[in-house]
Amino acid sequence: MKNKEKEKEKMEDYEKKLNEAKKLLDKLNDPNISLYEGMQLYKKGIKIIEEATKILEEAKLQYREIKS
Repeated sequence: MKNKEKEKEKMEDYEKKLNEAKKLLDKLNDPNISLYEGMQLYKKGIKIIEEATKILEEAKLQYREIKS
């Protein structure tokens, strides 16, 4: 039961990270943003995408294990 809860939390976390990345992208598309602020948002976005990618890779691995 706990494994299913953890998997559900990871999927929700993945979706949350994607939404955060979308919001950052919207902010980055603002032509009035300063270079400094743009760089900070970019760095934060890269970190979020890397975390989301890790969650996705773990899900793929679990899928492959189940499939085998």
